[in-house]
Amino acid sequence: MNKAEKGKFVKVHYTGKYENGDVFDSSSGCEPLEVQIGSGQVIPGFEKALEGMGPSEKKSFTLEPSEAYGERNDDLEQSFQRADFPDDFDPEIGQVLILQTPEQGQFPATVKALQEDSVLLDLNHPLAGKAITFDVEVMEVADQPSASACGCGCSCS
Repeated sequence: MNKAEKGKFVKVHYTGKYENGDVFDSSSGCEPLEVQIGSGQVIPGFEKALEGMGPSEKKSFTLEPSEAYGERNDDLEQSFQRADFPDDFDPEIGQVLILQTPEQGQFPATVKALQEDSVLLDLNHPLAGKAITFDVEVMEVADQPSASACGCGCSCS
């Protein structure tokens, strides 16, 4: 039986939950997520938990922040001038924005506070500092990616 190991492509259905059991993400109703073990496409603890699993195997595991999205860093709260945003930008506290880096990377930022001429953004990942639990089921383990896989964890339409 093919097992998930470095270099293999693993298709997995997953449900991610907060400590209180509320679901924050799931592949339910979508195609399974496909990742290449060892490529760093997913958080380290998730990838490590998949290692050694085979098709049809199920597992639940909890990741501490250090294995997931890291600890919160209060230095990542930064104030930006409203003039830096588009004229029609009407932020709300708690709103998650997707910011673009000069290198074309993207990352989430949460609106933390609003002032007349500035916006305080929390640049920590929304799951930073949180222990999270995943329920996973391996659907397939292969030597090559599937033809339809985008490998980006994209959401279903």
